[in-house]
Amino acid sequence: MRLRAGRLVSAVTIAAAAATLAACSGEDQPKGTAQVANTLGPGEGALNLVTMTGYLENGGSDPRVDWVTPFEDRTGCKVGWKIAKNAQEMTDIMQNKGRRYDGVSAPPEVAGQLVSTKHITPVNTDLVDGYKKLDPKLRGLLKRDGKIYGVPYVWGSNLLMSDSRAVQPAPTKWAALFDPDQAKKYSGRIVMRDSPMVIAEAALYLKNKDRKLKITDPYSLTRKQLDAATRVLVKQRPHVKKYWDLPADAVGEFAGGSATPGSTAGQAVLGQAWPYQVDVLTRAGKPVQGSAAQEGTTGWMDAWMIGARAQHPNCMYQWLQWTASPDVQQQVAEWSGVAPANPQTCSGDRRKAAFCNAYRIGDRDHIEKIIFAHTPLRSCGGGGSQSDRRDCTDYAEWVKAWTEATKKVSK
Repeated sequence: MRLRAGRLVSAVTIAAAAATLAACSGEDQPKGTAQVANTLGPGEGALNLVTMTGYLENGGSDPRVDWVTPFEDRTGCKVGWKIAKNAQEMTDIMQNKGRRYDGVSAPPEVAGQLVSTKHITPVNTDLVDGYKKLDPKLRGLLKRDGKIYGVPYVWGSNLLMSDSRAVQPAPTKWAALFDPDQAKKYSGRIVMRDSPMVIAEAALYLKNKDRKLKITDPYSLTRKQLDAATRVLVKQRPHVKKYWDLPADAVGEFAGGSATPGSTAGQAVLGQAWPYQVDVLTRAGKPVQGSAAQEGTTGWMDAWMIGARAQHPNCMYQWLQWTASPDVQQQVAEWSGVAPANPQTCSGDRRKAAFCNAYRIGDRDHIEKIIFAHTPLRSCGGGGSQSDRRDCTDYAEWVKAWTEATKKVSK
């Protein structure tokens, strides 16, 4: 990947100048805070990143899967990274003023927090070759006050997954999971994501179930709306077989159970899943179906963001270019079981029909209908009256509500 010529002033100079200004001012801002880059200079020889499992591979897991080493060979930027166990740890790492990571592959519940607390630097997308080739809807998800705070990496949608032997017809509404009478039919055989963001799906169910709640944005809930969604989760809890964290866990629950042909005894038959689980189980010959919920299909996007205290901004911009390219995107998507942000991965000689169809890559009607997740914040843009919009619940309150609803068995 060739960097654009004519950018002679190093972005690291800008970062250093910003650090000096921060030291001279009396403002409480992270030490060494970098400003948005205007130009791009030579790489600094190193790059330090924070990511989740599977999003960075250098051949260590499989010698055939490596998009880090070619980047290092081409740019001279030696990549080091830290794996965050979960969203909260990732947020804590990036908000630690004593650490200076150059970038992070942030899911939505992390991205919004980092932007609001100014632990992320806006991205000059003119310095990212290939940025405009990324999906337009994804590019708009991290735009705040005219500034872009991340470069889309991968994305996915949340589906209803069912075993066609036990669940007929295939469910088409979130009510199949959240309505107490419907969930009871499959008690002990339901799986759900283990994430506070699932509250949004419960909110979509309530949006039609109880219109008096006036839910508009399922990720921006007032205290009353959040409490109502929490009660839904409390009632659902006794029927849930497993809350899955790793995607493979949901696959195991659907694939397990009785060895008797045609039997579903002991295994999950209904739940919340990603296209990944539907694809894996289908290719394994399991009779599962993935359906979009009529109340609204939710989704998520992970994006690369530049740390506010980045020490190697030039290498970081080269990384943004590298990971936006269709060849790298294809490797990441196929290895991690996610949809790539660059639809060119499914065009021309790169197209693999089975994969592209399974993840709906390039399907504009599909992606336009998705309600993409964002961090719940107290200052929000939806959920009723003007006073409600000024007093929504934040992610910490969602975490508390999720823990109380799903980690404790209700009496």
